[in-house]
Amino acid sequence: MKIIPLELPAVVLIEPRVFADPRGYFFETYQAKRYADLGVGAAFVQDNVSFSKKGVIRGLHYQLQKPQAKLVMALQGEIIDVVVDIRQGSPHFGKWVKNLLSSDNHLQLFVPPGFAHGFMVTSDTAIVLYKVSDYYHPGDEYGIIWNDPDLAIDWPRAEGLLSDKDRQFPTLRNASPGHLPKLPGILETLGE
Repeated sequence: MKIIPLELPAVVLIEPRVFADPRGYFFETYQAKRYADLGVGAAFVQDNVSFSKKGVIRGLHYQLQKPQAKLVMALQGEIIDVVVDIRQGSPHFGKWVKNLLSSDNHLQLFVPPGFAHGFMVTSDTAIVLYKVSDYYHPGDEYGIIWNDPDLAIDWPRAEGLLSDKDRQFPTLRNASPGHLPKLPGILETLGE
């Protein structure tokens, strides 16, 4: 297994070791000790699976009072996955990274608490698995609009299929400061 650091602190790609032969392939999607030894030490409590059609956008989501670390991978199909640093006081505030996650490349993305996360499906369909470090709390769900002009995320399509809820998210500039995570208090989690 290989960790690939990205431009945002503590956000990493994970390249698992894949054992392939004429029958197909096998790889571990998670092993607590091995991941912790490599710096991905979140205690995951829930697994989520989404099925989406081409052009679907999910995000950019985060929880504030019960923040979630996420370990994301595409089990089938292909997605462009985006992570945005929304931590007030961060030197990387408003910066983002995007990565291709697919059932062909087997890459995983670790998203620490304090970051907004979302993806766009670029294949006909995609099944995405994400492990999370806290339970989903509907009253604690926040988001940033996917096409925020200030962020200027380079999505593969100019339009997407969104839920009504995701369409209503504010831009990062218009998000209430009380609805954004603060850098102090989560430093230990991020190793900064």
